[in-house]
Amino acid sequence: PVASESGSQMVQEGALTALASAADSSQEHFQKYYDAVMPYLKAILMNATDKSSRMLRAKSMECISLVGMAVGKQKFRDDAKQVMEVLMSLQGSHMEADDPITSYMLQAWARLCKCLGQEFLPYMSVVMPPLLQSAQLKPDVSITSAGEDGESDDDGVETITLGDKRIGIRTSLLEEKATACSMLCCYADELKEGFFPWIDQVATTLVPLLKFYFHDEVRKAAVSAMPELLRSAKLAVEKGQAQGRDNSYLKQLSDYIVPALVEAMHKEPETQICASILESLNESIQMSGTLLDEGQVRYIVEGIKEVITASSNRRTERTERANAEDFDSEEDELLREENEQEDEIFDQVGDCLGTLVKTFKTYFLPFFDELSVYLTPMLGKDKTSEERRVTICIFDDVAEHCREAAVRYYDTYLPSLLEACASENPDVRQGCSLWYWHLC
Repeated sequence: PVASESGSQMVQEGALTALASAADSSQEHFQKYYDAVMPYLKAILMNATDKSSRMLRAKSMECISLVGMAVGKQKFRDDAKQVMEVLMSLQGSHMEADDPITSYMLQAWARLCKCLGQEFLPYMSVVMPPLLQSAQLKPDVSITSAGEDGESDDDGVETITLGDKRIGIRTSLLEEKATACSMLCCYADELKEGFFPWIDQVATTLVPLLKFYFHDEVRKAAVSAMPELLRSAKLAVEKGQAQGRDNSYLKQLSDYIVPALVEAMHKEPETQICASILESLNESIQMSGTLLDEGQVRYIVEGIKEVITASSNRRTERTERANAEDFDSEEDELLREENEQEDEIFDQVGDCLGTLVKTFKTYFLPFFDELSVYLTPMLGKDKTSEERRVTICIFDDVAEHCREAAVRYYDTYLPSLLEACASENPDVRQGCSLWYWHLC
């Protein structure tokens, strides 16, 4: 019925969406239906060629790729080749700017890559040029006077008013850009060292987008891609698949990515994305290791100091808001959610510092001395259990990896740590015990 030419197109599209959802939910259990449904799906993909059927064709791409991921490479391999031939033909054809197939095809390619793994590599030369082009789309922005009558009649344009100016942004372009950036991250993650030939192009495309404030999803995708690019480069060098490049190339890439992440962290207005940047920074430090020089480590440490200070200031402002006379239960719930985001930021700070301690050991202690001024207050009774737990874990990492060099912190920080041991939170108490054991 899905493939019936006499059926309502809206019903067909709905049926494809339902089928895709069923495959995605049932995964390998969908194999017993595969032989029955795939011929119909391929028929729609190949025959729904007129303009009125663009969304139907796009939905068939989505459904085929999700079914392929569900049943796995062995079952899907032969049909996948036929499907990719059709997609390559479409890729080379002219499509209108508002054609939904463009966005659906970007996502379908990425799912096919996840399904086929390294077998997808021969198709990358076809996939990457238009994908990079979509990731490099410039925002379509119009600026008019806020005093002008009327709003835009275009549903694809979102408007905001700043002062005496009205700014209109075409959201469809931003969504295509965000999808493309997310797909680039997906390819790097899936193909690992096989992604090496495209690392430079992708890095120069995505690094500037760490500060693309028109669209949160673009920044999120760019942030997530940074450690994946470093991982791809590191694996390619280690496995001799880096086209003759060595660790000097990895250092060059690290020198480009790590400072960009720190700078983006300074300027990021959204706390959730700031936590994601810290997570990617931590992974990037792990990939870079001792290739990071003293200046870069200092830049990271200075950035972390700023993050701790900004987070503490935001918490103080919320406490003041909570003490206001007009404070209500609805705002209380919002404040709790915001403070949980701050806990996530500090948790990521702890991971970053832990990685730096494990990587550089005693060489990191001069930086830790500077950071201790920011960390010791986090052991106070007025701090959350998460702040105290993370701080204790940082001190524990120093004791574990710096060994006897960490003894100098014993007299200074023991009282605060012992006081934290009295916490009712079991994670805090366990952290104190580990720190004391490693120090002994």
